[in-house]
Amino acid sequence: MKHSIRVKITLIFMGIMAAALAAMLVINNFFLEPFYTREKVDLLQEAYEELNRYVVSRAEEGKNIIEDFGSLYSQEGEQNDVSRMIRQMNEKYTTTIVLIDSQTDRMVPAFPNNEFLADRLRWYILGIWEQGTETLVSEDNFMIQKTYDWHSKSYYLQNWGFFDDNRTIFIMSMPIASIQESVQLSNRFMLYVGLTVLAGGSILIYFATKRITSPIMSLASLSARMSELDFDARYTGEEENEIGVLGRSMNTLSEKLKDTIGALKTANNELQKDIEEKIRVDETRKEFIANVSHELKTPIALIQGYAEGLTEGMAEDPASRDYYCEVIMDEAGKMNRMVKQLLTLTALEFGNDKPVMEQFDIVGLIQGLLSSANILIQQKEAHVVFEAAAPVYVWADEFKIEEVVTNYLNNALNHLAGERLIRVRVDKGDREVRVSVYNTGEHIPEEDLDKLWVKFYKVDKARTREYGGSGIGLSIVKAIMDSHHKACGVANVEGGVEFWFTLDCGL
Repeated sequence: MKHSIRVKITLIFMGIMAAALAAMLVINNFFLEPFYTREKVDLLQEAYEELNRYVVSRAEEGKNIIEDFGSLYSQEGEQNDVSRMIRQMNEKYTTTIVLIDSQTDRMVPAFPNNEFLADRLRWYILGIWEQGTETLVSEDNFMIQKTYDWHSKSYYLQNWGFFDDNRTIFIMSMPIASIQESVQLSNRFMLYVGLTVLAGGSILIYFATKRITSPIMSLASLSARMSELDFDARYTGEEENEIGVLGRSMNTLSEKLKDTIGALKTANNELQKDIEEKIRVDETRKEFIANVSHELKTPIALIQGYAEGLTEGMAEDPASRDYYCEVIMDEAGKMNRMVKQLLTLTALEFGNDKPVMEQFDIVGLIQGLLSSANILIQQKEAHVVFEAAAPVYVWADEFKIEEVVTNYLNNALNHLAGERLIRVRVDKGDREVRVSVYNTGEHIPEEDLDKLWVKFYKVDKARTREYGGSGIGLSIVKAIMDSHHKACGVANVEGGVEFWFTLDCGL
């Protein structure tokens, strides 16, 4: 990965370590020597103050400090705190302290190798010191200088001067290593250590950052799946840090997005259905207007034509006038029936004419309709068979079911052929009653069976016009059965066609 966080963290660590190492090397080069010298100077000053207090206290007691220190290095001599301090300075800091009585010129400790320091102290008092000597501290009674010994080729810090007893002079000599050499050695050692730590730390942090980058990669994979609308993806880490909080927040976001998108899809489906329903209603409205216009065009043209004929005196004899008037009344009657059917269908479709449920005998209703249509049956030369004798009770709107049966009977009478047989059956089941009307005649084309219930649909338009059908009757049947929440249908059977519907059983 080009911009991996893991690599970036490692590089940042290496950069910080390298910067820290470089800073330490610079600090060593420029500040270590002054710091080292300052520490040694402070040590010499503290030693002077301690010795001075002791010298003054002994002088106040009338004792000579040189006499007290005469036995400092003897086996039997008693060592006090100052003696121990001098020994410690010599052993721990390799600092040589030489005390001289200015009146007797007696020196302690009286070691041969201290004669050189005693002579140098006398030179310093006379104002003679080596070339290149650097004065670091200058006080009234003492002076601390940094000097170079050409014999030993070493640097020394030397504190020399007088104590406050106005009798004892001193010199303290402390060898110091070459600061530059020490700095170079320290820098080289620090460089080795720093590079080792840098390499080891970089490798360690590179692998340690896997614990950080692995959850981040999991979150990246989770976000990629969420972008593909896969909201079943979940962050399973148990971290209690910021990454864990982010992971749990993404899980919550995934849940909310899932619910929200689900709600949006549901709303979108509803909206799509509403749009489709609106389109269907618009198409139905256009089709309805076109069909109504088509159905009304013929009777209006006939009425207008025969009325104009009467007006212009084309029917002068009574028989012609009667014929013209019959045509006008017949066409007006067809228009009236069609308008009534349309009003009925519209009321049913919009729920304005809800069924009034009651219990009645469907057998008695059918027998009454057949009796009323007896004259029409004889005119059509039809043979109607209805063998049911016992009452069969159903739950429905009796008036609307009567209209359904009437439409089925009229449809059968208008499409009779062959044996001219109409058979009406009532079959009672456990929960439903099935009423069917069969008539002999030609089969309805299979592709037209489902379209019979559509308003103004006619399989044979010429024949429908012949008996005055408008193609609305079966649409009314379908609307009535839908309002009862029951089924109706049609099927081609042997020798003819059968229409049927179902109702709930009564007592």
